[in-house]
Amino acid sequence: MPQGSSWKRALETGMQVTEMRRSQARAVANDLVAQGQLARDQVSAAVDELLDMSRRRTDELRKIVQKEVRRQLGAAGIATKADLAALERRLTKAQRAKKAAPTKKRTPTKKAAAKKVAKKAM
Repeated sequence: MPQGSSWKRALETGMQVTEMRRSQARAVANDLVAQGQLARDQVSAAVDELLDMSRRRTDELRKIVQKEVRRQLGAAGIATKADLAALERRLTKAQRAKKAAPTKKRTPTKKAAAKKVAKKAM
C-alpha cells in the first residue's frame, strides 16, 4: 500500500476517537474499493492497517487523558494511589523503626517528684 495516499490521510483525519472494530474497518475498506481508491486485493492489508492505526490513536488519547487527569488532581491537591502508597510505606517504616528502638523507662520529672513529696507531707 502506498504510504502517503490521500485516502489514508483522509482516514487519519476523520477516524473516530474510539477503537475501531474489524467490521467497521472492513466496511471502510469496502467503501474505498467502491470509490476506486483501493484495489480489491488490498482490502485485507487496509483493514489490518486501519485497526492498527485505530489502536495507536486510542492508546495515544488514553495517555493524554491520563496525563491531564493526573495534572488536574495534582493542581487540586488530591492524593493519588501512588501518593497514598508512598505515605503508607513511610508510616510502616516509621512504625518498624519505633518498634526496633529501645524503650526507655520513664523517670519522674522533678515537678512530678515534688508533687509526690507534697502529697506525702499533707
